[in-house]
Formats: sequence, structure tokens, C-alpha cells
Amino acid sequence: MSTLTRNKTSFGIFALLLFILPAAESQARDQNQKPNIVVIYGDDLGYGDLGCFGHPTIRTPNLDRMAAEGMKWTQFYSAAPVCTPSRAALNTGRLPIRNGMCSSKRRVLFPNSGGGIPASEITLAEALKDCGYKTACVGKWHLGHLPQFLPTSNGYDSYFGIPYSNDMDRVADTPRGRGVFWDPKVEYWNVPLMRNEKIIERPAIQHTITKRYTEEAVKFIKDNQSGPFFLYFPQTMPHVPLFRSKKFREVSTRGLYGDIIEEIDWSVGQVLETLRDLKLDKNTIVWFSSDNGPWLIFKEQGGSAGLLRDGKGSTWEGGMREPTVAWWPGTIPAGTVTQELGSTMDIFTTSIKLAGGTVPTDRTIDGVDLTPVLKGTGKSPRDDMFYYRGTKLMAVRKGNWKVHFITQPAYGGGGPKKQNPPELYHLGIDPSEKYNVAEKHPEVIAEITKLAEEHKNSFTPPPSQLEIPLKK
Repeated sequence: MSTLTRNKTSFGIFALLLFILPAAESQARDQNQKPNIVVIYGDDLGYGDLGCFGHPTIRTPNLDRMAAEGMKWTQFYSAAPVCTPSRAALNTGRLPIRNGMCSSKRRVLFPNSGGGIPASEITLAEALKDCGYKTACVGKWHLGHLPQFLPTSNGYDSYFGIPYSNDMDRVADTPRGRGVFWDPKVEYWNVPLMRNEKIIERPAIQHTITKRYTEEAVKFIKDNQSGPFFLYFPQTMPHVPLFRSKKFREVSTRGLYGDIIEEIDWSVGQVLETLRDLKLDKNTIVWFSSDNGPWLIFKEQGGSAGLLRDGKGSTWEGGMREPTVAWWPGTIPAGTVTQELGSTMDIFTTSIKLAGGTVPTDRTIDGVDLTPVLKGTGKSPRDDMFYYRGTKLMAVRKGNWKVHFITQPAYGGGGPKKQNPPELYHLGIDPSEKYNVAEKHPEVIAEITKLAEEHKNSFTPPPSQLEIPLKK
């Protein structure tokens, strides 16, 4: 071989290496890079309120696209049918009965509550900070409004939002009853808007709350695009009173409630578009879900659970099964619709695993790792759900079977009724829980009753944080 030929060959190999090595390094870096994690959480959003979950008149093009590009979960649950306990479960991966974040006397935390999320709990933000993540909470917190309970005391680097529900701090001289919600005015509620530990606006101008939350969320993503980051984005809406910005006034056939959902859809679109623009989409998992079912007593200003039975406050499916979408382009197979069981508690465990962290072993964690489902490589480890209303275990699901030991309608619908014998429904055949088949399957009731008793006997519930009064 001539010197010239050898030189040409060497140059060709050198050039090929210049091309291959950076690509290989980039691929290795991408494989080792920790994914960004975003959790967008609706408030009182019903299972049937999104276009991709069957609503005929509410337009949700961004969430529809998110589902088309990601995974729609048809059997995904919150851990409670009301705000505070469900948010505690998402943030800790634990049933609220285990850490005192529930009560049968006071369903949620109020401005006159002295309790909140216990310091002993390990939040998802704290676990991810240990993995090197920047963390932020933007939106409604509702896990305690005193300094020690705020997001910045529980693993979040920053906080922008309201500390509890937007219908609290009601001004004394406002009109009485529910009529105030049909024509709401910002000044009827003295709800504070906070940045970190300081109140920056009171009352919060709720007409622009979704818009400002979204701007804050987008800014956090841009400021931390070098990653990894965790954004917890719990929306205030569609919890009543309903407020939307001028851009979304009277845009929906569904009326005011539809306007609210369409603005939330816009908000989701802004987050996803930011991730695409910054080339972060392939390294970010985004979850969309809700804290509980629709608040039915508010009629057209409340949502819909679709074909599911009942709503907020009940342990029928409409109270706790949530419209859920997971999005991670290039990792989650696009257009997947899964019937695997999942829960917002599982976001805790799954996120820590994806971040390369260690799930706490010094306490019971109820969340499981859903990574096999997300990647299309396996089934969900979850085979059961425990349905609590306050501190009472009302029902248990195992596989497709659900046993109701105590039933109670959604808020405003009546009191509890102990079922003896328990009622039994097959949620695959009968997701609307219309047909009680207890007489045909006593062996199933016996099996699930045993599971319920073993569960209740496995721990002693601590005192309720929700029942601690505010010290004056």
C-alpha cells in the first residue's frame, strides 16, 4: 500500500471516529441523564371532563395531543375523594391514614387549622432533591398554611400559589349560601397568593390565577433547563368559585365550567410547548391527573365523571378514578391506552426510581413502580386499591373486583350506609357500578374481606393533623 493510500485510509478512519464518538457520547449521556419530572394536577376535575376521555363539548386539544403522543390511563386513582388527603398521598406515596393527613370530622385543612404535613414525612420533592433535582411547587398546596408546612419547608426550592382552596377565607359580609358561586366576585374570598413564605397579594386576583401559574411554571422550566428538575403544578381550578381570564371568557359550549377546562388545557399546552422548544421533551416525563372527582352539588359549575358513578366525597368510582395521561416522547409508546391499575401514590415511587434514588425503607410506602407500564415492557405491580373516606375504609378493589363495605353518596347526597352483606361489582364488566353481584360470588367477598382486615390490622393510625386547632 502506498503512503498516499495509507494516509487517505487513516484520514477516513479519523473522520469516522470524529462522527461516531460524539454521537456515542451523546447517546450514553442521554441514557445516563436523569429525566425531568412534571406533575400537573387538576382540582375537582371529573373523569369525563376531557375530550380524550369522552367529553362531547369541552375542547382539550393539548391534552388530546398529549394522550395521542403518550399514554392514557383508564384505571388510575387518587388516594382519597377530597383535596388534602389526596395531595398528601401524591407527595408522600402513602395512604393518608398512615400519616394523619385525613379525618372523618374535618375533611380537609382550613385557614383555622393548626396542623399540616408532618415533618417526619419524606416528600417527593425531598427525595428528588437528594438526587440533585431543582424543585418547585406552583399552584394550590393545601397541606398546611403555617410556615413549617409550606412547600419551602418540605423540599421545594420555591413556591408560588395559594395555600388552600380558593373558596376559603370567605369574607363575612358576602351573600350567604351557594348563590355566591353562581356569580362569584374576587372580593368575596380573602384568599392569599404567596411567593415562598410571603403573601404578595390578598385577595388573590383569581381571574388571572391560571395564567400566572402557567407563566411561573414556564419560567421555572426555562431557568432550570440544564436539569434535572421537578415541577409540581397543582392547578386551583376547576374548584369553585370558577374564574377564567378574558381570553377564555365564553369560548366553550359547556359554559363557564368549559371555559375553565379549556384554559387549563391551554396551560398544559404551554408547558409541553416549552419542553419541545427547549429540546427537553425526550428527557421529561409529564403526568396529568386530578385530586378527586367532580363536585356534583354545584351542578353546571361542577364537572362530570362520565360513565362512572357519583363524584367528590364518595368512594364510588366517580369520586376517586381520575382522568390521567403520562407523556414522555421516545420512551412512552405513543398512542397507548392502558387498563393497568395505577395511583397518584405510584408517581412518588416511579419518579424516585427514574431519578436513580432510593425509595424509603423505614416506613410503608403504598406507591409502586409503574416504569414497566410506561415503557411498554411489563404490567403494573398494583393489583389492589383501598378506598378511604376520611379515616374509614369504605371499599377495596382487587383485580377487577370491588367490594363496598360502607357506601355513601358524594357530598350533599346523604349519610353512610353499612352494607351487610357487602356489595360486589366487577369493574371490567360494570365500571358504572350498577349491578351488585354479591350473591353470585361469595368467595370473592370472603377473599377481599380478609385482605381488608389484614390491611387494617397492619398499622395503628396516628392522630389526625386535620383536627389540630390553630393556636391564637
